[in-house]
Amino acid sequence: MPLKSPYPDLDIPKVNILSYIFPRGEDLPDTPLWIDSADENISLSLRQLQQWCKRIAIGLDRLGVKPGSVVMVYTTNHVFVPAAYMGIVGSGRIFSGVNPAYTLPGKLSYRQVGALSLLRDEIEIVYQVKNTEAPVILVHPGFLKIAVAAVKQAGMTNTCIFQFSDVFNAPKDGIKDWREMLGSVEEAENYVIREFSPEEATSTVASLNYSSGTTGVPKGVCISHHALIANVAQSIFMKDLYKSDHLDRPKERWVGFLPLYHAFGQLWTMAIAARLRITVYVMKQFVLTDFLNIIQTKKITHFQAAPPVIVMLSKRPEVAKYDLSSVKDILCGAAPLSKELQNDVANRFHIQINQGWGMTEVTCAGLIMPGGINDGTGSVGTIIPNCEARLLDEDNREVGLGERGELYWRGPNVCLGYWRNEEATKECLDSEGWLRSGDVALYNEDGWFWIVDRKKVCVCEYPISY
Repeated sequence: MPLKSPYPDLDIPKVNILSYIFPRGEDLPDTPLWIDSADENISLSLRQLQQWCKRIAIGLDRLGVKPGSVVMVYTTNHVFVPAAYMGIVGSGRIFSGVNPAYTLPGKLSYRQVGALSLLRDEIEIVYQVKNTEAPVILVHPGFLKIAVAAVKQAGMTNTCIFQFSDVFNAPKDGIKDWREMLGSVEEAENYVIREFSPEEATSTVASLNYSSGTTGVPKGVCISHHALIANVAQSIFMKDLYKSDHLDRPKERWVGFLPLYHAFGQLWTMAIAARLRITVYVMKQFVLTDFLNIIQTKKITHFQAAPPVIVMLSKRPEVAKYDLSSVKDILCGAAPLSKELQNDVANRFHIQINQGWGMTEVTCAGLIMPGGINDGTGSVGTIIPNCEARLLDEDNREVGLGERGELYWRGPNVCLGYWRNEEATKECLDSEGWLRSGDVALYNEDGWFWIVDRKKVCVCEYPISY
């Protein structure tokens, strides 16, 4: 029998993500929500976000970008990435972020590259441009030459490129600033965000996140509006579960340095922060001393991180020079974290560190240790609401308590499949909606899970264990 979540099902609406973020009739605040960590004069409030979303929708309409088309965004973090994300997705288009680490395209084919994975970053941007056939690409000025070269190498003659950053950019080599394609503020006042039917919400792709698989070319994971909303609601439910000090806690302040092209950053820094109205100080790039200074001066209470950041907190001598006492919780992800390292940092700084498991194919999160449980075992938590899991051995038989088995997952946060890759979709998702993760796990009598291994051969994207 499948293992079910120990929590009651949530009522997850089947609507446009913007209808979820901006409930009808709700007065939106003008207070800054996303703030540039280096310059507080650069910020974005929820009311401004809604206006920018409408202006982006109008601009894409004028460019003739059809619903269901992909808009690629190739940039480092900045406070207008949430506007681009929500505006593209909320208008019925598809957001696809590009890894800023991608470099100038080379001329090698995938056949020539073969198993030399270190060379794949040089060509993945070309593949992503070609695979999405994106009619519009928003590009940070620092990556403009790379983007132009990638579009040319991909043979895309009808792609419009715009410079995209948090300040206005003068035209460069004929490429204009993204603000010049937007609708006006006045037009936005009269623009009505289109509502989705339940069927549209579950079938319309919101985001297309590419990840380097263990073999073959990257695959674009299709996440619907409903899957995105489900994972936001599920993660929020788990975030403060069993906490009894809600009234005594200070208003949350986050520091956001997770890359926003990635599912982890998209879920927490953008979608969950918007839903919960939590202020986020956005870092354009991670620098340890800047990060520590932001925590100290802005009194950061929570943040999401990858294990290398926890290693820095444990090992780097600079950390001792800063006051981190405002931090209450850390959600660690993107790779496994040992319980020894988790406990070292948690005990030293009196911080609760919780882990979880997820992957791009489940939008982001699947298993999460509830926020109210102070775990020291290295567990990745319990099954989130509305979901179920199975652990299968090599003969596809379910295993019992304490036994290792490959993790299979089913729930509303599971992806629709892989973009233009029916064969990979069939290998990863069965007819009953079960997703094969490729991760080997075990669980105990309390329903706590641990990820203990990785299958040597897996058809899915590389997981985000967090």
